[in-house]
Amino acid sequence: MSKVAIITGVTGQDGSYLAELLIEKGYIVHGLKRRSSLFNSARIDHIYENPKLKNIKFFLHYSDMTDSSNLIRLISDIKPDEIYNLAAMSHVHVSFDVPEYAADADGIGTLRLLEAVRILKLKTKIYQASTSELYGLVQEVPQSEKTPFYPRSPYAVAKIYAYWITVNYREAYGMFACNGILFNHESPRRGETFVTRKITMGVSKVALGKSESFSLGNLNSQRDWGHAKDYVYGMYLMLQNDKPCDYVLATGKTTTIREFLRLAFEVLGIIIEFNGEGLDEVATVVENKKNLAVKVGQVVVRVNKYYFRPTEVDLLIGDPTKAKKELGWEANIDLKDLVEEMVKSDFKELNK
Repeated sequence: MSKVAIITGVTGQDGSYLAELLIEKGYIVHGLKRRSSLFNSARIDHIYENPKLKNIKFFLHYSDMTDSSNLIRLISDIKPDEIYNLAAMSHVHVSFDVPEYAADADGIGTLRLLEAVRILKLKTKIYQASTSELYGLVQEVPQSEKTPFYPRSPYAVAKIYAYWITVNYREAYGMFACNGILFNHESPRRGETFVTRKITMGVSKVALGKSESFSLGNLNSQRDWGHAKDYVYGMYLMLQNDKPCDYVLATGKTTTIREFLRLAFEVLGIIIEFNGEGLDEVATVVENKKNLAVKVGQVVVRVNKYYFRPTEVDLLIGDPTKAKKELGWEANIDLKDLVEEMVKSDFKELNK
């Protein structure tokens, strides 16, 4: 008999990859999505359109993490074996503009979901999408499951509530509930407002002559970047484990945004160098190997104060030792291959 899973936030990057994975494993998948005036299902449309997947059982429902009655009704009707809570107001910079909504959707929303399962007396296993942003002003390097949290944004503060309420329900009610503390994970499906997609889109536009340059914030920020496909597999493994536990998923390597930029331009044969400091730093073309629409000496990246956060998170690097030891999980796709996939995808799309 097929397992039944609910994925909240199914239309996002992680939700779409996770839906594919679970479908491949024979699950019946119910995806929850927010109602919007615009169609926002582009990342999952192919699941319906792929002729090889005609016999899949994939259902979409309107839902919102701020509506407890809706969550209780859907969970009661579906009676899932597993719930993957990926829904969130997930943009760190924007969370400073909408802090109350971030707290409601990301923090209290998780409580609503846990409470629904408790009230309905279900044995559902729950995965809670936690985040490396919990570490914020890092207290040790690298960061593990035992590293103290120090959140630096309304998003991270909301997520720290979600983390601890998940732990509390696991301990208080014996629920199978896990936190996945995932470090940055990217793909061609990453939202265009996130820095990695801003870079790969910006590089592609510059290379095609569609723009002369683009702007970013703190180039010194360091992140632990992996591929979303690897990370959703880690989510799945957590709920197949014998006991509920919290795990860090990371590559264990950190890279600056400056280096990510350099790698992205190199995919298209454009070599850049950085000059200046702080807000005056720029990236300039020094070689154009593929004769694309850029000139040697052209400034292609500038720093803009607007993109700096009120409180910065400068260094994130995860220690995935526990996940490797207990789940057999590790990141398989390296950063260079990830950047190449993202740049080539955006370049192809923009060049149509």
